[in-house]
Amino acid sequence: MFHVESSDVLAMTADRIQAWTHRLANHVPAGELGRYLLVGVWNTLFGYSTFAALVFILDPVLAHGYVLANVLSGLVNITVAFLGYKWFVFKTKGNYLREWARAVAVYSTGIAVGTICLPAVVQTLRYGAGLGRSAPYIAGALLTGVGVILSFFGHKRFTFREPA
Repeated sequence: MFHVESSDVLAMTADRIQAWTHRLANHVPAGELGRYLLVGVWNTLFGYSTFAALVFILDPVLAHGYVLANVLSGLVNITVAFLGYKWFVFKTKGNYLREWARAVAVYSTGIAVGTICLPAVVQTLRYGAGLGRSAPYIAGALLTGVGVILSFFGHKRFTFREPA
C-alpha cells in the first residue's frame, strides 16, 4: 500500500507553484503583471457592477435579460479596460484606434464565449445548486474571473504587442 503524508503533498504542490511562478516571471516584465492585476481589479469591479445593474434593470422586463446585460455591459467595459491597460499597464504609444480594435477582438471573443456559456452556467447554478434568482449574478462573476485570466495573454500578445 502506498502512503503519502499530507506534508509531502503540500511540498510537491509548493514546488509546482514555485516552478510555475518562476516560468511566468521570466515571460512578464517586472511590475507589468502587478499593474495588470490592479487595473484588472478595477475593471472587474466596474464591469461586474455594470453587468449587475443591467441585469437588475433588464431581467424583470425581458426573458433572459441577463444575456442582453452581458453583451451591453461588455461593450461599455471594453473601452474602460482598454484605456486602463494602454495608459497604466502596457504604456504603449501605438495608434489608439488600431489598439482599441485589437482590444475589441480580444474582448469580443470573451464576450461571445461568455454569452454562449452563460445560460448553461445560470441553469446549472439555478437548478443544480438551487441558487434561484441569484444564479445570473454568480454565473457572471464566475465567467468574469475566467475572462480576466485569458484576456491578459490576449492583450500581451495581440492588443499591445510591440511592433516587430
